[in-house]
Amino acid sequence: MANARSRRELQKAEVRAELVEAAHALVREEGYEGLTIRKLAARVGYAPMSVYSYFPDKHAILFALARDAFAILARRMEREAPADPLQALIKMMREYAAFAFDNPNEYRTVFTSRDPASMPHEDPAELQKENPALQLLLKRVQACVDAGVLEGDVFAISTLLWTFGHGTVSLLISFPGYPFGERDAYVERTIEVVLAGLRSAPVAPLGTTSRC
Repeated sequence: MANARSRRELQKAEVRAELVEAAHALVREEGYEGLTIRKLAARVGYAPMSVYSYFPDKHAILFALARDAFAILARRMEREAPADPLQALIKMMREYAAFAFDNPNEYRTVFTSRDPASMPHEDPAELQKENPALQLLLKRVQACVDAGVLEGDVFAISTLLWTFGHGTVSLLISFPGYPFGERDAYVERTIEVVLAGLRSAPVAPLGTTSRC
């Protein structure tokens, strides 16, 4: 009985993974609007009702896709990290941008869609638990703080870095005709600007009115 249950659980996990991979493909090809239960079912050759047994609605699919995307992003950002804490942080920011440029439809769906599936929690601990990319960012910032390269609240610094990074890539993806100049050079300039600002004084926790 236990072996049969284990086989069923394994089969269910495999089908779920197949559905998530198919969701990635649909989003890459057609964007947020292209991801529907009907199209997902057709993609893998299942009846729509079979998909509902794994994902009750589009929100649930997007949540699973977002978690998977965060894991993929984290692995990419952690690859071949330099030993120097600041350089490791800079490389991570470059990889974040490269991921967005390589997967613009998926980036829009996970980070800018109207569906809140990608950010289900407001508590920092819950956000970290659901998002390995955020975990890695906090780790890189903590290493910079420990090394004396940055000073202040780690969560606030990380959030400000993400704010600049997300703003940069979102603009580049959404407004390709704007005269940003050479794309990678623009990314490098924004990284330089945000790090210069963050290094100019200690960064207070979010919610305060000034740096301490």
